[in-house]
Amino acid sequence: QVQLVESGGGLVQSGGSLRLSCAASGRTFSSYGMGWFRQAPGKVREFVVGVSWKGNRTNYEDSVKGRFTISRDNARNTVYLQMNSLKPEDTGVYYCAADKFGLGYRQQSNYEYWGRGTQVTVSS
Repeated sequence: QVQLVESGGGLVQSGGSLRLSCAASGRTFSSYGMGWFRQAPGKVREFVVGVSWKGNRTNYEDSVKGRFTISRDNARNTVYLQMNSLKPEDTGVYYCAADKFGLGYRQQSNYEYWGRGTQVTVSS
């Protein structure tokens, strides 16, 4: 069992930055790939970025490449999402999730555990 709690969301102006954190409970955190997803109002939840269990492989959705950076600290059971150059279209609820296959790929069916999300709002 892995429990995930996101934090760090908020309101920021376009061009600003935020750093999201996802704290995990459970001794098996380091065996899971981790991903960040987001859901904008009226839209389906979409993949943003994922990282492998070891932290050496990442996968980014095209619209966030060069602006967002995922990282993980297995000693702290935490995964981070640094978001720079934020745009209004980045607005949404951001969820972290644990990938049972350890890969951090985009398929949502790979993700076994989900946090409750943190709101990110980017004003223009």
